[in-house]
Formats: sequence, C-alpha cells, structure tokens
Amino acid sequence: MRTCESDQRDIIHIRKSERNLSVLMVVDHSELAANLSKFYGFQGKSAICVGAGGGLLLEPATGVASVVAVDKDAEALDKFRAVSKSTWAGIPIQFVPRKFEEVAFQGDVVYFEFCMYMMENQQKTLDHARSMARDIVVIDHLPGSKWIYYWAGEEEVIRSTKALESFGIKRKKRYTAEQRFKDWQAFTDRLTGAGDESRRRVLELKEAKEVRIPMDYCLYLL
Repeated sequence: MRTCESDQRDIIHIRKSERNLSVLMVVDHSELAANLSKFYGFQGKSAICVGAGGGLLLEPATGVASVVAVDKDAEALDKFRAVSKSTWAGIPIQFVPRKFEEVAFQGDVVYFEFCMYMMENQQKTLDHARSMARDIVVIDHLPGSKWIYYWAGEEEVIRSTKALESFGIKRKKRYTAEQRFKDWQAFTDRLTGAGDESRRRVLELKEAKEVRIPMDYCLYLL
C-alpha cells in the first residue's frame, strides 16, 4: 500500500500486528529496499519470506528466483497477492496464510521482515528457519530506537535482539530511517491500539507541527 507525502518520495505503509498491538510504519520504501538488496544477494535464490502481509521490501529487481510469502494475516497477504500480479510478473510466488511455525518448505534463504520481535519464541523460530534454509536474513527494530519508545515495544525488541545474538550472527549492519507524519494527530492515528503507555508517551509530541521520529533498525545474516 503506497501513498504520497510532501517530500514526494516513495513511501510504504506496513501493518504488523501482535496481540492487540497494531503498528503502521510510514517510511521511505526505496531506502529500506535498497539497503536490503545491498546487504544480501537474493539473485537466483528461492526465498521464504515471513511477515509478507501487505507487501515486501524485497523487490523483483533483486533477481530472486522464487518466493514463498508467509503471513498469519490472510487479509494482509491478499493485498500483497493483488499487487504482485503486476509487479512480480514472471516470478513464482506461493502465498501461505499461516503461522511460520506451521509451515515447512525448503529454500535458499528464510527472510523475516520486521516480524521477528513478534514471535512468541525466537529461538524455536530461528531453529525452524535453519531447518528450511542455509541462510537466514532478518530486518528488524533495534533497542533504543525512538520509534520503539513511542509505541512502548522495548521489551519485545530487546528479547528478540538477544535471541538473534545468541543464535549466532555472521554479519549485521545498523541503519536509521525516519518515520514522518504531517502532524501529531496523524502520528497518534497510526498507533491506535498500541496501549496506555504508548498513548502517554506520544503526548510529549503533542505541540509538534510535524512529527519526525528516528527508527533504528538492523539487517542480520545468520
């Protein structure tokens, strides 16, 4: 799902859900996609993509050979299916509306897109991923990120980051993107359902005419 903001750059809206938490990210799609393609070579590889609902930062231009798109949110996955008919023409895509732990495929790489922190047990998730592919690529939020602070998700992100470090990281690279909103109301609308602590924290920005929040994230190769 794409829209246009005042800077006229490509923007992507990605909805991720955990329990009653819904987070809608508004960031520069082209920037994140470029960082992903530079970090890992998908050329000619079969990719199992987890958290694919709504679309992927992984793009056809990477030369990926085939995609298995996994997301427990069937409605969000249908949105990606609709878009893929034109943007992914010629590349085989299998859509799987199930939890990751319920699927079993074989490929070259399992790729997690801003969803590792949502997993109930990251260690089991990573073990399952390793049984499906030699490489595991993860893009996810970092502890200390201001974006994580405002939706009060520190606990989940810290737990996830520790699990990745314990599993064994071959390579990683940190980045900072920026969440942009035209005003405070637009920002709070994006965080509907994030909880009482998040609502308390966002009051700090109530007087802002434009809201810009740094989003620290990291790419990992495991």
